[in-house]
Amino acid sequence: MINKPYPTLDELLIMVGDAGKHLSEIGASEGTAGNISVCLRWDVRPDRIFSVCETIELPQIVPELKGATFVVTGSGGRLREIIDNPSANLACLVVNEGGKTAKLYTAPERKFHHVTSEFNSHLAVHYDRMVSRNTNFHAIIHTHPPYLTYLSHIPRYQNTSYLNRHILRWQPEMIVNLPEGVGFAPFELPASSRLVSVNVDLLRQHHIVVWAKHGVMARSDSSLKHAADRTEYAETGARYEYLNLTTCEIATGLAPDEIRAICQAFKVQQSIF
Repeated sequence: MINKPYPTLDELLIMVGDAGKHLSEIGASEGTAGNISVCLRWDVRPDRIFSVCETIELPQIVPELKGATFVVTGSGGRLREIIDNPSANLACLVVNEGGKTAKLYTAPERKFHHVTSEFNSHLAVHYDRMVSRNTNFHAIIHTHPPYLTYLSHIPRYQNTSYLNRHILRWQPEMIVNLPEGVGFAPFELPASSRLVSVNVDLLRQHHIVVWAKHGVMARSDSSLKHAADRTEYAETGARYEYLNLTTCEIATGLAPDEIRAICQAFKVQQSIF
């Protein structure tokens, strides 16, 4: 939930650009990989910046989101380039009555033909969270952090409990910032209905989910930076874990009792350790 004064559309575009740049800087968005979207429930007048308007069919019916606005990345764009030219790399959608269609607002200089192909996964999570939490803001980031993605190829890390106990043991900040841990979704075809369904279920329990052999999706109902931070915290833990694997696992990380002591001191509710 975001309180007044609400961010303007110009400010939101800068936020998306900043997040895209940072995620590229940490190696989580190679080439045209990765996508970002935010959903908001206040008026931002997209036609001020995005003057081209058309009607498109949404990947699922979302009647409760009538009037909601989405800022979403275009397909084939580079997250690192958004900050330099937001209007060319982003679009706005405003949901129409009934939730079957939306007005798609783009700029004449847009560099894409349609929004990200994974908007079906974004929309499903936004819909689930916006309706269940009655919030006015929700942000989603999907990227390919290399260390998390690499670990998801190793059978023993394809287990939620094992993955969390190993990537959250390397710094005290890990459990503080990811108290519910990281969800794990077995491999599903990208943009498939099965991935959409599994992803929605897992993001009800976690703020970040690893898509096996693919990447991650992170969310926040307060800011894009928080979603990006969650990605970075989990990726940092995975990098420590990778380093440990390359040195024959000579390090042990924080012990479970040490992590529980941290949680007690900082009043963190968790059930991983």
